[in-house]
Amino acid sequence: MRDKPLFANLDIITTEQFKVGQDWDVPIPGFFIITPIRRLSSVDEFTDEEAAEFIGLIRNVRKGMRETLKIKEVYLFQNEDAEQGFHLWVFPRHGWMERFGRKIQSVRLIMDYAKENMQNEDVFKEVKESVKKMKGFMSAL
Repeated sequence: MRDKPLFANLDIITTEQFKVGQDWDVPIPGFFIITPIRRLSSVDEFTDEEAAEFIGLIRNVRKGMRETLKIKEVYLFQNEDAEQGFHLWVFPRHGWMERFGRKIQSVRLIMDYAKENMQNEDVFKEVKESVKKMKGFMSAL
């Protein structure tokens, strides 16, 4: 199992209201999490300003994933019952994932596979490179 410091700086962008970063627990390049700075339980607790920024961030992150990381499809998951509070997963679909299927149940299988089989320097390098590309994309907006 890898150590957290290996992935110490996987943030893509931090705004006044949100933070976007690579999921450091699951080594899948382009698996991003959008988290509000203010601790919330649900999207319905957003202020109007937070809601507008949130939609804009989702659009820009997704556009960057398509243009810079060449990720054609993603799944979006809103989580309201997490200990960490509300956050949104932007989960990429890579070609190697096809063997697990395309149903929602496949995501847990994919994540478990990544944790068990992708904890290596080549994947870590790929994760870091995807973060670097996305940082560049987001900073150019």
